[in-house]
Amino acid sequence: MTCGRLCSGKSTYAQGLAEKLGAVILSVDEITLSLFPEGAGDMHDVYAERAERYLYRKSAEIVRSGTDVILDWGFWKRSERDFARRFYAEKHIDCELHYLDVPDAVWKQRIAERNRRVEAGEVSAYYVDSGLAEKFAGIFEIPGDDEIDKRIIIR
Repeated sequence: MTCGRLCSGKSTYAQGLAEKLGAVILSVDEITLSLFPEGAGDMHDVYAERAERYLYRKSAEIVRSGTDVILDWGFWKRSERDFARRFYAEKHIDCELHYLDVPDAVWKQRIAERNRRVEAGEVSAYYVDSGLAEKFAGIFEIPGDDEIDKRIIIR
């Protein structure tokens, strides 16, 4: 499980880890951006939650086939992280939380760079306006040391 704020580098980290492990990346953003390239409006959160539920089931299926899975979404709340650990424990699947710890100044630079790349058509990602940044900043709960299996400090 990759955990970190919006624009903390989770997807880039997941790609590198997938190459190293020969793993499959499952991404909520990949699904929602593919299905709703112009945005899902007020239904975005509903669709994202549905995608997460689907990806949990799919991840267990993939792991049972012998391939590691990287969940590339934020795990912003402790309750989400606790749910994931219970879900996998019930299926006797080991899981790890990799937390990308990014300082505020770097986070703001990453948002600006991502927005530039989105506007230039270089990446398929969500544009992060101030409202979206504030929404996610208010939602995010920094994981406790008891939750983190691997901490990645972003500079």
